[in-house]
Amino acid sequence: MLQRIKRIDGSIVLILIVLMGICIFSIYSVTHGRDGLDGMHITMLQYYALGFIAFILISLFDYRLLVRYGLYIYIAGIGILLSVSFIGKVKNGAQGWIGIGDLSIQPAELFKLILIIFLTTMLVRKKRNPLRFWRDVVPLSLIALMPFALVILQNDLGNALSYIVILLGLLWIGNLKFSHALIGMIIAGGMILGFVLSYIHYHEQMVHFIEKGLGKEHFIKRFDPWLVPELASSTASYQTKNAQTAIGSGGLDGEGYLQGSSVQSNRVPYLYSESIFVQIGEEFGFLGAAALLMLFFILIHRLIVIALECRDRGGPLLIVGIVAMLLYQILENIGAMTGLMPLTGITLPFISYGGTSLLINMACMGIAMSVRLYGQDVEDDLPLPLKS
Repeated sequence: MLQRIKRIDGSIVLILIVLMGICIFSIYSVTHGRDGLDGMHITMLQYYALGFIAFILISLFDYRLLVRYGLYIYIAGIGILLSVSFIGKVKNGAQGWIGIGDLSIQPAELFKLILIIFLTTMLVRKKRNPLRFWRDVVPLSLIALMPFALVILQNDLGNALSYIVILLGLLWIGNLKFSHALIGMIIAGGMILGFVLSYIHYHEQMVHFIEKGLGKEHFIKRFDPWLVPELASSTASYQTKNAQTAIGSGGLDGEGYLQGSSVQSNRVPYLYSESIFVQIGEEFGFLGAAALLMLFFILIHRLIVIALECRDRGGPLLIVGIVAMLLYQILENIGAMTGLMPLTGITLPFISYGGTSLLINMACMGIAMSVRLYGQDVEDDLPLPLKS
């Protein structure tokens, strides 16, 4: 065990500590002195304490056991997602939280990790053989589409899309045939382009279909400011416009900590959660935002290095799934605040306020560290995943 502990990647631990500092100071900046929000930075510090405990414990736990029992973990996760439809709490238009005493847990966040584990379980069984379309790609896609549909019904577009990104990342690293990948990219690109062009040129008809046909009025407030800002209502575009104004006013080096004009006047909604990047952009400017992105880049680089050094089949798959999840969240969150992506309510990893999100991300870092500690062992030390 001591030899394993010596292999812990100190750079990842250091980055997590720095991200914790950024998180605590950023949340304090946007919540201090405000009714109902004051003290959130202390709560987040407590979440981080729990997160580091989870990180250490999971790091010392053999990740291959998770891969072995992935099927049962997936079934339990689907059950939890289904329960949200009956007992879930509604927040910000999405029914995606389960209350446990004074705590609220978001199962859709948890399922991102569950999906990574189960897809890895299925891909490990392929023993690096090329994936066949009907026998492999289609079943794996259905595994991801089931929770995608459940979370869409909860009006949580951001987390639902993350499942698709995780699926695509793992299919690619799981030895997907190039021809299948090319056809898939053409079809997906065509569908996205078709939707965007239809939404722009047939806006009224698309809005009617989404609101009346799909019953998703909440999505209109997400798409309008992104695709047709000139047609978006003042309420729908309020967050995006003020976020862009605040980030732009930060300039090169920012307006100074606790000095952001838009941040301190609370002109941007949800500054402590999905809009936390606005605080960094306005108060620390381009340099502060670039430093944060560099930290994320180094973290992802270290994860990829661990995957490349792993001798086991499952370890690299788990890490690719985690990297895909993190990249999606980072790009979507920052893109939404700058107007390049639609608002989906997705949080910025390790920085935004949120206990469930942070604990899941710290658990992912623990799994990655477990891959580093145990991934050098002979890959057949443990039995292959259970057959379904």
